[in-house]
Amino acid sequence: MTLRTDRSIPELFSDAFAQLAKLIGNEFALARAELSEKAGQAGKAAAMMGAGAVIMIPALVMLLFAAAAALMHAGISDPLAYLIAGGGAAIVSLGLIAVGINRLSGDAMKPTATIDEIERDKAAAREMVR
Repeated sequence: MTLRTDRSIPELFSDAFAQLAKLIGNEFALARAELSEKAGQAGKAAAMMGAGAVIMIPALVMLLFAAAAALMHAGISDPLAYLIAGGGAAIVSLGLIAVGINRLSGDAMKPTATIDEIERDKAAAREMVR
């Protein structure tokens, strides 16, 4: 774009608004790309949690039976041994669920690059209007 010093005020405003419209279009494209990436991350996180849960179920059952059997051999009553083994498994599963939820939190999924870019664009638009 060549710089002319004899342009009229309407021409200057027209150019400024055209640039602003192009900038807004670019911001929407960036937001779409970033949100698509975040959705992919969420899908991968959910798939990993699901796969881990499916694989872990039979292994966990066997480990809980082994732990309960060990407690029974140590002299603890059968119901209490099963309760202790099940309670330990519940604590571990709650921890895993908390980690999965944390990875899907609003802060983790926020489109930070788009927000930063929009803030810079707002400042640039203010400078253009001055």
